[in-house]
Amino acid sequence: MKSAIAGCGSIAQLHSRVLTDWIDTALVGAADIDARKAKAHAETWHTNAYTSLEDMLRQEKPDVLHICTPHYLHVPMAEYALAQGIHVFMEKPPVISRAQLHSLENAVRNSSARLGLCYQNRYNPSIREARNILASGRAGKILGARGIVTWHRDSAYYTDSTWRGRLATEGGGALINQAVHTLDLLQYLLGQPSAVEASIANHHLKNIIEVEDTMEAYIQFEGNINASFYATTAYCDDVPPLIEIACEHMKIRIEDLELTLFYPDGRQEKPVLEHREALGKSYWGTGHRDCISDFYRALQTGEEFPLNLSAMTPSIRLMLGAYESARTGQVIQCLPET
Repeated sequence: MKSAIAGCGSIAQLHSRVLTDWIDTALVGAADIDARKAKAHAETWHTNAYTSLEDMLRQEKPDVLHICTPHYLHVPMAEYALAQGIHVFMEKPPVISRAQLHSLENAVRNSSARLGLCYQNRYNPSIREARNILASGRAGKILGARGIVTWHRDSAYYTDSTWRGRLATEGGGALINQAVHTLDLLQYLLGQPSAVEASIANHHLKNIIEVEDTMEAYIQFEGNINASFYATTAYCDDVPPLIEIACEHMKIRIEDLELTLFYPDGRQEKPVLEHREALGKSYWGTGHRDCISDFYRALQTGEEFPLNLSAMTPSIRLMLGAYESARTGQVIQCLPET
């Protein structure tokens, strides 16, 4: 099997490490419109450098394309590769608009190749254990939940970039770029969202960015479950995201890779979890290796990859619904389209 990467930024380094150290594939090319980035990446990972995605796919004929480019390029590149029968593994976010979601759905429907989405935090041991506890019935009925992300992004993070901070290229700010995994994990643990009401603000980078540095949302899930969500990049530090699920028999609190159970009688329990090495920034989690490996295993066996577009659509629609609500001031329905 042969693999290639589009986009040679920091996250591509992690993908390349997984591909070269743990996957039975040959990394045959790396493409970036910045020739220096492409050359540096190729030299580091002993592959071929390209400044054109089209040239790379034509010359190398990879089986799998990893898309690690700026947000607005994800869907066009995926469509191009899928149309040629090349499997695609895409970094978050899959889309930045409903129109892109519909286009991507059509591309997947009309291709013999498969699309996998990189929501690697679903593979974190804390998330897997929390999901197992909820599924077992030990926690009892879910009463409500909250998700909180308080991080820091300064002006240089945006001004040193050609695409961040702009609606047309990033698609949003604190939610779509930083807190999208926490929102996704709420959906993963709580089930089908039915409606969302949200608001956004730009508190600390006025006149520098077009996107939000803060979002708050009230999310309704099926089963009469409500969740509060708050994300900001206007804090002074990067604090581990927090997810707390209040249930009949306990509260389940997840802080990055740590899981704590709080019981009504005051007892606390910390389940012993197996921790993998974090391959990149700590808040990326430890799931990239497992997520990418799972995708390649699914390609080899023909089994379904759990993070395909269909499976991830409830999370994607929730993200897009939050932005639509913030723009319109309306409560947005998140149930599947009929």
